[in-house]
Amino acid sequence: MNHFVSRCAAPAVAALLALAAVAQSQPAAPPGSWTMKAPLPAARNETAAVAVNDKIYVMGGNFPGKNYDVAVNEEYDTAADRWRTLAPMPGGLNHLALAALGGRIYALGGFTSNGHKGVSASVFEYDIAGDTWRTLAPLPTPRGSVSAAAVGGKIHAFGGRKNETEVVATHEVYDPATGRWSAAAPLPKGRDHMAAVTVGGKIHVVGGRFGENEDMTGLHDIYDPATDTWTSAPPVPTPRGGGAGALYQGLVVFLGGEDDHRTYKENEAFDVANNRWITLAPMPQGRHGFGLAAAGRDLYVVSGAKGRGAREPTDETLVFRLPNIY
Repeated sequence: MNHFVSRCAAPAVAALLALAAVAQSQPAAPPGSWTMKAPLPAARNETAAVAVNDKIYVMGGNFPGKNYDVAVNEEYDTAADRWRTLAPMPGGLNHLALAALGGRIYALGGFTSNGHKGVSASVFEYDIAGDTWRTLAPLPTPRGSVSAAAVGGKIHAFGGRKNETEVVATHEVYDPATGRWSAAAPLPKGRDHMAAVTVGGKIHVVGGRFGENEDMTGLHDIYDPATDTWTSAPPVPTPRGGGAGALYQGLVVFLGGEDDHRTYKENEAFDVANNRWITLAPMPQGRHGFGLAAAGRDLYVVSGAKGRGAREPTDETLVFRLPNIY
């Protein structure tokens, strides 16, 4: 009997070893995992998000087919997994940009109508502690689909578009100490629907569009405010616009996007220390026009549309986490 068992077991062991060898030869799955948290009170698209003190603030956007100048301001408590509604913006905007600085959130630019119409120069400042808003000096150049980032005590606004066809390279800087805007070195090439992320005193501007949905780019430019200059960096592996970016675990993460054929679930990150892009676990489903912000060990994806344009708006809150080795 023992001889019979050993002879029967041999092929099974050989098969397991063969499968193990195949598994070792195959590339490892991209790192990271996704979970679902409490949804937004209502689905919306073309919104923006920012994190302050482990809370996520999601502002503006549109309710597709209903309202395109949404002023809603909602806060997500990451510890309690709970949303609450705060004081609305002074005016509704979609395709706006947000930046946080000194306990305040700055909302700037955007559109008030569908189809990149009703371009706005509005700039609003939200005081988190007081749950109050005030209107600041407007953008010198009205534009929507703009990107913004804070560095060195100032807010930088990059690119965007004036309407359905005119994309700009404009770069303007707001100084809260003086309440004034000034011009800075423009983007190397005008684009919109990109991400701007601050890392180590510099701002990384990644991805975007030069115009039409299909005219996407993987450009990755780094702005140094100390010298008012730009340098080129390794491009995004998957060129796309309509995604969002954030600094997470030392990585410049660039997520999602859309073109005329599909939405993107790609999750790619620039490893600043090693000057290279890496692939992370993709979102469960493609989307665009969502808010993205990092808090603690997690990266939060809020709302947006799973389909192209305004199709399939969602109220989902997705959370991405890398393993401890990162």
